[in-house]
Amino acid sequence: MALSDLLYPDNPKRKQELIHLHQELLDCMSTNFHATNELVGVLNKHLGCTITPIEMRESSTVKENCETIIQVMSEIQHQVQKIDSDMKEKLEPVLYQKLYDIKEPELEKIAIAQRVFSIIFGEATSTAAMVAIKLLGSNHLTLTVSKLIGVLAQIGASVLGGVSITIIGLGLEMILHAILGAVERSQLLTAVRSYEKHLAEFKAASEKYQRAIHEVTSLVRRQVQ
Repeated sequence: MALSDLLYPDNPKRKQELIHLHQELLDCMSTNFHATNELVGVLNKHLGCTITPIEMRESSTVKENCETIIQVMSEIQHQVQKIDSDMKEKLEPVLYQKLYDIKEPELEKIAIAQRVFSIIFGEATSTAAMVAIKLLGSNHLTLTVSKLIGVLAQIGASVLGGVSITIIGLGLEMILHAILGAVERSQLLTAVRSYEKHLAEFKAASEKYQRAIHEVTSLVRRQVQ
């Protein structure tokens, strides 16, 4: 047993809490990678985007993986903004405003969007137009992406950022070394509180983000069936 464990008997429990919280963080991050790739697949297939799918890397740190997902989320935001710009450029002002009018029937909005995509691509499916309308009209998705980017940036910049995402075997020592340097009770308590705070924010933002993506992808699946 380490000397610090003899001096502070609750340290082993705190270490286990760190491992558990770290694994929760990684599981949540992994789910976000999967959800993001689902949306990337829809954008690439139906809207002519060329966004590269992402992979969570166990050899990288939390910060590096946060930066990976932030980069592709920012690219998704850019593509949605580009769609909006195309609509605004090619539509008469009255038709463009209809796209954002909550009282306007969705089928009418899809027909307007399909008209624009036909100009851009030469032809366009109703699925592509439906995806575009869902993305443009979804403040929920826009806000959740922005929120999650902010939380990920905080995690990457925090004491957690330098920790390797691998926690198997010697991973525990890497976590403790990266976070603490020296295993002291006060530092462990601070680390656990930091994990709990960031994890709570991350899980809440992630759940909203994943639901928003599911709304888009489930619509596409129903459309193509």
